[in-house]
Amino acid sequence: MTHPHHEQPRHEHSGHEHARHEHAPAGHSHDDLTSESQGADLLDLDGEVLGAYWGRALDRVLAAVTPALATAQQSGARARVVDLGAGTGTGALGLASRLADAGIDAEVVAVDVSEPSLARVAAKAQAAGLGDRVRTLVADLDQGWPDLAPVALTWASMSLHHLADPVRSLAELRRITSPGGLLAVSEFVEPVRFLPEDLGIGRPGFEGRALEVLGSVHAEALPHLGASWAALLAEAGWTVVDEHDVVIDERSPEHPLAGAYARAWFARLAHGLDGRLDAGDERTLAGLLDDSGPHRLLRSADLHLHGTRTLTIARA
Repeated sequence: MTHPHHEQPRHEHSGHEHARHEHAPAGHSHDDLTSESQGADLLDLDGEVLGAYWGRALDRVLAAVTPALATAQQSGARARVVDLGAGTGTGALGLASRLADAGIDAEVVAVDVSEPSLARVAAKAQAAGLGDRVRTLVADLDQGWPDLAPVALTWASMSLHHLADPVRSLAELRRITSPGGLLAVSEFVEPVRFLPEDLGIGRPGFEGRALEVLGSVHAEALPHLGASWAALLAEAGWTVVDEHDVVIDERSPEHPLAGAYARAWFARLAHGLDGRLDAGDERTLAGLLDDSGPHRLLRSADLHLHGTRTLTIARA
């Protein structure tokens, strides 16, 4: 997946970024490496805190594809599943474990441009006893698809909007997908929200204003963010068979990492929007990130996580 996020805030959509197709400069600076590590940490937190929602989406996808995979097993061939823009592996490992539980012999290929993120995927797979079912592949899909045919299922979470020409890439994916194979696209229209309207610090409505600024950055850098994926899939030759909204709505979330997740998200936001917020909102953001202050984000009881993830499933 690569779930959250932007650097500019390049990997910051909702705390979920997945397919970072953009390349870093030839020489990474310390700040570049720190930022990438922070983004990967954010993806891990996203997978932990929103695990139930990830699971709900993955279960729906597996219900759609398992009958076909089970039938294919009779031929003795190992099914191939792709996690496009795998990030730190929430989708890849979720799919691999579910397929193993269903008795399906399948290889899950985690594809991303970030070698450090894929190293996390490989380590997690080994720790979960899935090392023989998950492999990683560094690839930039704007340069074309690697030779992965035939693909039975592709999972793409918060990744397709990073592609320069999604329709072209989706058409290429369709050509290497088995007849009747599926593509599942999971996207947010906008980032997950965390905060109440009145924070007790600064002007009310801080989060809305910050996301408005973020949206203006994304409008230029990520023109396909928030696109109608059903329409783009149809244009690329896919047949849409299911659309479903997974609603996230948790007040005072109980997960012990919810506060850390919110803090990581806003820390990335601060990095990406440096100098773009007005002085008052800059002070509010600084107060939220002050772990010793009264308005620190680590107090999860003050949070309200809400948003909608749209899952679109299409058949080749």
